[in-house]
Amino acid sequence: MRDPQNGVMRLAILGAILLVLGFLAIATGMLPPAEAAAVGDRVWPILLFAVAITVVAELAAEAGVFAAVAERTARAARGRAWLLWIFVVLIAVVSTAFLSLDTTAVLLTPVVVLVARANGLPPLPFALTTVWLANTASLILPVSNLTNLLALHALGFADPARFVALMAVPAIIAIVVPCVILFLIYRRSFAARFEPKPATAPADPVLFWFSSAILIVLLPLLVTGLPVWIPASAAAVLLAAVFSFRRRSALRFGLLPWQLVIFACGLFLVVEAGHSLGLTVVLAQVAGSGNDLGPLLRLSLSGMLGANVVDNLPAYLALEPVAGSPVRLAALLIGVNAGPLITPWASLATLLWHSRLQTLGVEVRWSRYLLLGLVAAPLTVVLATIGLALTH
Repeated sequence: MRDPQNGVMRLAILGAILLVLGFLAIATGMLPPAEAAAVGDRVWPILLFAVAITVVAELAAEAGVFAAVAERTARAARGRAWLLWIFVVLIAVVSTAFLSLDTTAVLLTPVVVLVARANGLPPLPFALTTVWLANTASLILPVSNLTNLLALHALGFADPARFVALMAVPAIIAIVVPCVILFLIYRRSFAARFEPKPATAPADPVLFWFSSAILIVLLPLLVTGLPVWIPASAAAVLLAAVFSFRRRSALRFGLLPWQLVIFACGLFLVVEAGHSLGLTVVLAQVAGSGNDLGPLLRLSLSGMLGANVVDNLPAYLALEPVAGSPVRLAALLIGVNAGPLITPWASLATLLWHSRLQTLGVEVRWSRYLLLGLVAAPLTVVLATIGLALTH
């Protein structure tokens, strides 16, 4: 199986290649400049939000916010591994919903691994929980996944509540099903007891409390209907300003997800060029049409297959034009968000998750990951799509 080590850097290289191809498509007339400009106008707020929320999450983690939440969660579990796992599930869902799946994969994974180790528990069940929920729980809010923000534009929803109403039942199913599977697999590990470790004080209380306050104010602003890049950017600027006085060394270029930006820009141009050349016609034959359960399953499973073959973002972009209705867009989101549990390259979040585990010395056998995903992904996608069909 493909080794995802250094996958993020390869993502940047692939993005650069896609950008060159995209500019060639514009130069040769395959992609009209007006259509390219329309793509840019659509995606710049999404990419700006992705950059800003990444900076916010990274600086909050640097201030010790995530570590403090995990330590206090371990104490609240009162020595019961199953209760600690339930708390990890809840934190992963909230983190993914408001701060995006990549934040959960990058920042929550090392925290839960270290907390598990500190309390004598095997880290893998907790780590696998974070990556599965980083993907499947990203159906909840528009800000949970870049695919959702793209779909929000296609849906024409100005109010996030309409998106939540559309995705509520599938999102709940997509969270519950993987959790049931994980609990059945690791029930013996979750039956263990442990002695909670005392919480440690933050290294810089000013940074800790300021970052905590920023997050408390920011999270509800992300679901008010205000363009999400505005509060996220303001929060990033405020945090950066305080860090520039308290811990300037934390303000490094690596905070910015530049690899993702390059990849996304190139991808948007190439996929749009593909649609200009007839990609939509081909995919319409694959994904079918109609809002009944059969066609919805066909579309969601196509999204799942595409995500695990090439990655969830290009799978969404390629299939979006053949969706055609809110309920079909919802089915597509189920496939590309809840389906990337099989291959390590199915989502950027999984690559980032694996990179963090390597740094922490946690071994993941990709053969086992694939086998578990072959059970979890189709079951989650099918049941979530059935939930969608029954409620819309």
